[in-house]
Parts: sequence; structure tokens; C-alpha cells
Amino acid sequence: MNGLSILTWILALAALLAGIAVCIAALRLRRPRLALLSTIPLALGLAGIVFDIDIPAPTHLAAVLCGLVAAALGVIGGNPITVAVLEYADSRAGGEKVTLGSNGGILESVAGRSEQREVLRGGTTIGYLERIVVIAAIATAHWEIVAVLVAIKGLGRFRELDSPQTRERFIIGTLVSMVWAGACAALFAL
Repeated sequence: MNGLSILTWILALAALLAGIAVCIAALRLRRPRLALLSTIPLALGLAGIVFDIDIPAPTHLAAVLCGLVAAALGVIGGNPITVAVLEYADSRAGGEKVTLGSNGGILESVAGRSEQREVLRGGTTIGYLERIVVIAAIATAHWEIVAVLVAIKGLGRFRELDSPQTRERFIIGTLVSMVWAGACAALFAL
């Protein structure tokens, strides 16, 4: 193993850890756009895959460690990344601003009444779980698990998807979360 290979793997691990740190800071500071910085190590890793840059790991432990850190970035980073994309989508829609509920959902008006109900409750927790499932499915090469996940999620949320705004947030949130997890899993699975 040459020094360049060892240095590359150390830098990759450091970049992934920095991505996780940025995502945690984005969550704590409630500034989800800050997490977009974590796309840099992800993009560099994916570029390495696309251009078939194969730098063997100096040890099996190094490969496993980088894989675990990439998976952690996929799970942790998906939350602020998804929130940032949803905020961007809301700002571009030109409609009324989304009001967040106390249980992690969004508030929407009930037809014919002045009250509001909270829909898509527990979305943050469900998002973490779905990213774990997507990463595990890709790591084990059982892609059908992702299809089952999408079906379960759609059926579980079906009754809440009455308004166009709720459907849009559900679709955007699910896609961003799953694509993020899949991209992070690709770093170690491909």
C-alpha cells in the first residue's frame, strides 16, 4: 500500500466526518441550508465512482470504517438536507407559508372549519428509519426492500394526503430522503 492511498482514505474519512459534523450543526442551529455543505464530500465520492477511480483501502478496517461513516452521513444528513429542500420548494411555490405543528407535522386547514389539523406527524422519525432501511437495502443488494418501504409509507400516509400541499411535501420529502440515503450508500456499496 502506498502513501497516496493511505492519505486518500484518511482524507475521505475526514471529509465524511466533517459532513456529519456540519449536518449536526445544521440541526442544532436550526439552519438546514448549512447542511448543504455536506454534499461536497458526497459529490466527490460519487465522482470517484462515476469516473471509476479505484483506490484500494489500506486495510479492511479502513474500508469498514469509511462505510459506516458514509452510512451515518446518509442517516443523519438526510434530515437537514430534506428540510432545506422542502424550504426551497415552499419558497418557490408562491403559496402560503407552511406552519409546522408541535409533533413534527404540518398544520393544514380543515375544510369548512376555522380549526387546523396536524398531518404528516412523526415525519422526522420516519425519515430516519426510512434512510436506515434504504441504506441497509443497498448494502445487502436487496433493492426490493426499497419498493416495499415506498408501498408501506404510501399506504400509511394515504389518509393524510388530502391537500395538494401535503401531497407535494410528502413526495418531495420522501424522494430527497431516499435519494440522499441511496447516494451515501453508493459510496460503500458500489
